[in-house]
Amino acid sequence: MLLLQVHAMDMSDAVIVKSSRLKSVVWNDFDRIKKGDTCVAVCRHCKKKLSGSSTSGTSHLRNHLIRCQRRSNHGITQYIAAREKRKEGTLAIANFNLDQDSNKDDTISLVNIKFEQTQLKDDSVSVNTGTSNFDQRRSRFDLARMIILHGYPLAMVEHVGFRAFVKNLQPLFELVTLNRVEADCIEIYEREKKKVNEVLDKLPGKISLSADVWTAVGDAEYLCLTANYIDELWQLRRRILNFIRIDPSHTEDMISEAIMACLMDWDIDRKLFSMVLDNCSTCDNIAIRIVERLLQNRFLYCNGQLFDIRCAANVINIMVQDALGAVSEIVNKIRVTIRYIKSSQTILAKFNAMAKEVGIMSQKGLFLDNPLQWNSTYSMLEATLEFKDVLILLQENDTSCNICLSDVEWERVTAVTSYLKLFVEVINVFTKSKYPTANIYFPELCDVKLRLIEWCKNSDECINPLVSRLRSKFDAYWDKCSLGLAVAAMLDPRFKMKLVDYYYPQIYGSTSAGRIEEVFEGVKALYNEHSIGSPLAFNDQGLDWHVGRDPLLLQGSTKDSRDRLMGFDKFLNETSQGDGEKSDLENYLEEPLFPRNVDFNILNWWKVHTPRYPVLSMMARNVLGIPMSKIAPELAFNYSGRVLDRDWSSLNPATVQALVCSQDWIRSELEN
Repeated sequence: MLLLQVHAMDMSDAVIVKSSRLKSVVWNDFDRIKKGDTCVAVCRHCKKKLSGSSTSGTSHLRNHLIRCQRRSNHGITQYIAAREKRKEGTLAIANFNLDQDSNKDDTISLVNIKFEQTQLKDDSVSVNTGTSNFDQRRSRFDLARMIILHGYPLAMVEHVGFRAFVKNLQPLFELVTLNRVEADCIEIYEREKKKVNEVLDKLPGKISLSADVWTAVGDAEYLCLTANYIDELWQLRRRILNFIRIDPSHTEDMISEAIMACLMDWDIDRKLFSMVLDNCSTCDNIAIRIVERLLQNRFLYCNGQLFDIRCAANVINIMVQDALGAVSEIVNKIRVTIRYIKSSQTILAKFNAMAKEVGIMSQKGLFLDNPLQWNSTYSMLEATLEFKDVLILLQENDTSCNICLSDVEWERVTAVTSYLKLFVEVINVFTKSKYPTANIYFPELCDVKLRLIEWCKNSDECINPLVSRLRSKFDAYWDKCSLGLAVAAMLDPRFKMKLVDYYYPQIYGSTSAGRIEEVFEGVKALYNEHSIGSPLAFNDQGLDWHVGRDPLLLQGSTKDSRDRLMGFDKFLNETSQGDGEKSDLENYLEEPLFPRNVDFNILNWWKVHTPRYPVLSMMARNVLGIPMSKIAPELAFNYSGRVLDRDWSSLNPATVQALVCSQDWIRSELEN
């Protein structure tokens, strides 16, 4: 009745009332008009008239704003609904990049982006108007998730422009403070952590842990611990578990204790298969301490022989730094020469004319490198060598070009460029592989070892000691990791033991037979330990011996009965197989090699063949999941490591961990 009376009013002599008492945000969308003693609220969008009396409150005005079609046409909810109706299908956001710097053309369903409604159902308060539903708490958490997902600064919620935008978009949303959104982010972290914990708890295999150091503003450092594993669907997964602040003054004991505390907090210390670290003495000592702790509880396979793995890309980067350091003066001369050629159009034209005279028709041209990206330096040197004859001619005919390379310097930079060429190719295999499982590394690194042996024949007084240093550093890596690399290669059905049989005679010569036997003994030992601890193996293979069915007898148990009967378990294993029952391993090695093809998916192969090789497939799941190279593809050629965002660096360490971990988990969920 009130509404009918308002509509029927004559508004010819009405006046707009502006009062400081009108504090509700709804008055941003209404004009309060007074005619005589009656106040009317007129919608600025559809001109509808409603009661504007102070005794009527503002609830009816809020409800109208939600229903107002002219205003809603500018809202995101109705916009999406209209698109859905037109398309009559599932709405997807094309080219929704998880990383602002990413160029992937991924398509992600909108349903994956919204906050889980079931998680907020119990304690959320919504405004239901019949035609739409606004939930303050859910909107708050959507905002927090957006900040986490895209790495936005928390302080954006207090930026004037952002607050104005939100208020115009949805006047019902109560703006939050920095402290409030920080608390929401931590709550999201706790919720997501439970989900990750459940996943790790149900894993069918082991976990390989990788550790990286990130730098932050002000020389602060964070230790990032990442779990790498193959899940029940035979998909390679990685999840950041911890992001903890470390101090440069922290000792190796303190860092190893911090890592162990993280493992026990996640309850995965008994699930660890290997740990991947950088190549340095500090990491050596940290690994030794962690192995000692884990061996006390018999948590590791083969007495930890495959536990300590070093990052393959890291050792390549270390060798690159040494190689470029040995010819740094020559590289600087080349940079000066290129700057001179590009300093004027006249000199550049003269250089191009000389290139035609010499007969070089390359489309590359000379260019300066990015000193922070060593593959860029390699490309610069490669182009320079292509124009070597032109540069020599320019130096002979241009008196202003006073930087000259001697014949010896040309030979040295040629040698180093050839080394860099191999290293670039190897890193590209590591980072660009469609299936970056542990089996892809062995042939690449065998080739590096063989090339180092060949390079040592160079007698140049600069190159020979350089190659000796490179070989020494690579051999230290090889001695530690070659068994793990070879076992992973053996688990590739296209090669099995044949790759080891092929490379080891070239690497070790007359002692290769003993080295090959060491690998095979390591394979058998690892297989036997998997067979002892696998209920799956006994059920599927139907062997006469039934060890491991009792939970007390599983791999990693600390019970005395398990320790006393370990020898008996091995005895049963050996004698049962001696009665004519062939093991998975024997059957696998006797069968023909799988044909090689470019797009071979080794995880899919093992998924399909799990029923045929129940024990060996468990071993494959654990070994192939080792991240032999843990460097992110975008940082593979960088001299510096990961750097934490400036805005997040200023937050307290607990919040930083919550943001970094949650971002990784949410992005992984969207990608999956």
